[in-house]
Amino acid sequence: MKFRFIKLGAIFMTAMTAVLHSGTVTTQASSIRAGVSAALAECLNDNAKVTMLAKEGDVASVRSTVTTDASKALKNAGKAQKRSKKIKDPEDKTICGYTNLGIANVSNYLNIREEAGEDAKIVGKLPAEAGCEILDSKDGWYRIRSGKVSGYVRGDYIITGDQAREMAEKLKKTMATVNTLTVYIREKPNTDCTILTIVTTDEELEVVEEGDEWIEIKLDDENGFVNAQYVDLSEELKKAMPYTEAERSAEVPDTKYSLVQKALSYVGGRYVWGGTSLTNGVDCSGFTMQIMAQYGVYLPHSSRGQAGYGRSVSTSELQPGDLIFYGSGSSISHVAIYIGNGQIVHASNSRDGIKVSNAFYRTPICCRRMF
Repeated sequence: MKFRFIKLGAIFMTAMTAVLHSGTVTTQASSIRAGVSAALAECLNDNAKVTMLAKEGDVASVRSTVTTDASKALKNAGKAQKRSKKIKDPEDKTICGYTNLGIANVSNYLNIREEAGEDAKIVGKLPAEAGCEILDSKDGWYRIRSGKVSGYVRGDYIITGDQAREMAEKLKKTMATVNTLTVYIREKPNTDCTILTIVTTDEELEVVEEGDEWIEIKLDDENGFVNAQYVDLSEELKKAMPYTEAERSAEVPDTKYSLVQKALSYVGGRYVWGGTSLTNGVDCSGFTMQIMAQYGVYLPHSSRGQAGYGRSVSTSELQPGDLIFYGSGSSISHVAIYIGNGQIVHASNSRDGIKVSNAFYRTPICCRRMF
């Protein structure tokens, strides 16, 4: 009986420590208890083995069995905790985190302004079908918050009430947010396969398919796999994007400044695979091709092909207007325009469209200067 209680205590304390460390709230408790209970039940069923080993004096085997079962309990509790994040509390009246939900009813994007007026400064872009929290209304304008942006939008272009909630149920996507400093995105769901790239903390990745140990995700316009323990899952709507302006400096020619400003003016625009229209939709290389063409640089409609133009520069030499190329290994599959301050503008994917990102949100393969 002594070994039985040692084993039960070890598993229970290990599992409960994991639950407490995770910061799980009471609305998730039943799901987590189920995971712990399952592990304890498995322990009871296997108790005969421990008792037999103890009678034989095989202390090393007892320790091995206890450790193995404790690991199983921790793993099962972890899975239950991750699943519980997606269980909605019946008392929770929010949807995707919004209490007073509004959804952008536009074909491309909606300007978010600092004040309620068409002449007010633009502080962000609310993409088509993106969600927002409606904070107040004033003279036909809504004061909203979406993502990291707060400001005013025209009320005529926002869907509210039951219609917005019904739309949200259809539009919401499961997202995986990176919860560690960096994480590998792999070609297949195992650690023996090719590493496609490295992604940094807080990056949101659209989930294609969930698994217990591996999550298939979409990174820009390609798929990969991330270990489930390094991401947090949640249901999200598209969010607003802060409006960014290029900073003038003596080292950046006016032409490059103008090019970056032109590229930034399309933030919030649509992503269309194979697209070449800045107004109706572009893919990553279609975006860079069209922007560069306006400044006399004519590139092919291929990220891999564009990498053969201009001259190579290192990441430490980057200037606004340079192109950064991404992909897996040495195979290029994505391109973006560097805008300065460690940021890029690019046509990312069908969910996010044209957006601003950290230039090192994934590992660059090479950088090229076209001017």
